[in-house]
Amino acid sequence: MDYQYISTRVEHGVASLVLNRTDKHNAFDEVMIAEMRSALTALAQSDCHLLVLKAEGKHFSAGADLHWMRKQAGMDLPQNLDDARQLAGLMQQLDTFPRPTLALVNGAAFGGALGLVCACDIAIASPNASFCLSEVKLGLIPAAISPYVLRAMGERQARRYMLSAEKFDAHTALSLGVVHQLADNLPAAEAAMTAQLLGNSPQAMTWCKTLIAHQQSGVIDAGIIDYTSEQIARIRVSEEGQEGLNAFFDKRQPAWCQASVQPSGEGKHAD
Repeated sequence: MDYQYISTRVEHGVASLVLNRTDKHNAFDEVMIAEMRSALTALAQSDCHLLVLKAEGKHFSAGADLHWMRKQAGMDLPQNLDDARQLAGLMQQLDTFPRPTLALVNGAAFGGALGLVCACDIAIASPNASFCLSEVKLGLIPAAISPYVLRAMGERQARRYMLSAEKFDAHTALSLGVVHQLADNLPAAEAAMTAQLLGNSPQAMTWCKTLIAHQQSGVIDAGIIDYTSEQIARIRVSEEGQEGLNAFFDKRQPAWCQASVQPSGEGKHAD
């Protein structure tokens, strides 16, 4: 499928979703949000083992498009609610994407773009990356992205950066837990991390994401003990669980490693 502001690709088990609105520093509006939601739906149904979210140009994303914000100012409450739910839906889709997600951040990641980074499982940034939750400067709040930002940096740090709207650099983002790693060479870091992920069982990574999501309350009770016991028992007897264990004992690569290096179509686009 052809998009106006993004592009997608599935190759050798790796899906890429690329922001490509460089003339606006990849600022997003209702069109880009709709395109990203459509792409995530299609990619979730593809045979990819992981998803990479990245951007063309100097900046990951400057946040909300100014023209879109002007339109929001003229909307009534029901219209604004419908509009806000689309952004919230995008964040949830990315957060619950069934395979591992990797964000590669260059330049600015402001406002909602910071939410996209926090919604990904793994985030790697260039040392020149910068971040900002600037909404309160405009009389707004970072509402749709707040669950993901709070989870990433914690309430105490979120209080500071949501209230101050101050810009922070990549090293601060690393210390806050917004990103996991800084890399001078993002393509090399991408290659290393995708190779690492492709060596893992696709099913096990999907189940890991569900396992983590199921325990976000932090409560450890009898229900959680039963749930975790059942999950490990079920995956041990599953096809991929059996393949992984047998491959380990046979001292060979499991089938998913062999499949991931096979060409899946030269630059195949997701439908």
